[in-house]
Amino acid sequence: MLTDASLTFLTALLDAPGPSGFEAAPARRWRSEAQGFADEVRVDVNGNSFATLHGGAAGRPPVMLAGHVDEIGLMVVHIDDQGYLWFETIGGWDPQVFVGQRVTLLGREGPVLGLIGKPAIHLIGKEDREKVSKVGDLWIDIGATSKAEAGAMIRVGDAGVLAAGVLRLPNGRLVSRSLDNRIGAFVVLEALRRIATTPASVPVTAVATAQEEIAFSGGGGARTSATGLSPLAAIVVDVTHATDTPAVEKKKHGDVALGGGVVLSRGSAINSCVFDLLVQVAEAEGIPFAIQAAPRDTGTDADAIFTAHHGVATGLVSVPIRYMHSPNEVVALEDLDRAAMLLAAFARRITSESDFVPR
Repeated sequence: MLTDASLTFLTALLDAPGPSGFEAAPARRWRSEAQGFADEVRVDVNGNSFATLHGGAAGRPPVMLAGHVDEIGLMVVHIDDQGYLWFETIGGWDPQVFVGQRVTLLGREGPVLGLIGKPAIHLIGKEDREKVSKVGDLWIDIGATSKAEAGAMIRVGDAGVLAAGVLRLPNGRLVSRSLDNRIGAFVVLEALRRIATTPASVPVTAVATAQEEIAFSGGGGARTSATGLSPLAAIVVDVTHATDTPAVEKKKHGDVALGGGVVLSRGSAINSCVFDLLVQVAEAEGIPFAIQAAPRDTGTDADAIFTAHHGVATGLVSVPIRYMHSPNEVVALEDLDRAAMLLAAFARRITSESDFVPR
């Protein structure tokens, strides 16, 4: 079960603003937590963070457990004469989500608070009221009265996130922005924490990868970290859509329930031997799971890791969430516990002689 200490760490990790390319704050918190039990903790030039347990086999190829630590956000692209900030998105957004939201910008002297504005409904014509909002029609108000005043706090290129803190709901539900995919970075480190108490026979490296939200198809931090590690096998932890809400077509998106367990991908970028072993481990440990088809790309770091270096035997374990890419995503804490349990048990099954070549 997740301990109170682990939940405190999770809250701190979720609260740290870290959009793609600006992940330093959550990455620092991740590495600080890892220092308490890992044999080696480091960060690379791309912003990927590594925590390794050598398992009495230092120097051998590790099992890689990867979860990206970045989140979607926004970036200031212009400051006008009145001190309003104009912005573009970092990652994929539904622009309707922005209207009326508060923001935290990563200013040069620290966080700068603001809000996203648009004309009030009373000032909008009838036809315009029925139009969807576009990012180019919205602005950020930080209370400045001039370009110079705003420029003293914010520069073009500064990034930010929507200001939404962690909230607990009944039945073990946790609400926050950045669940995608800060919980993946949390799960891989939680799994490493558990492996530290009952070690694996091979090294295990947890990686908090950078820039997945803007670069998964090109690799981002996942490709460079996997290339550097040359792992024996890799498990990516990301989120997937819970389809247990109204108006979601299960025939298209699968039958995935919040609190129903982990989701194992099968298909593109997934090594069949790794998938089979994940299923065996889940069944042996009594961990409920669903299977998700990935006939093309998975849309995760698995796509980059699978083809990194000379190729990596890769699996994908997903955690169901609701309302993805919004400031109020929802996860069931029991699913985080199950994902960490699965990863730890999988790593303990691996030996230096394990063979993941499909035959």
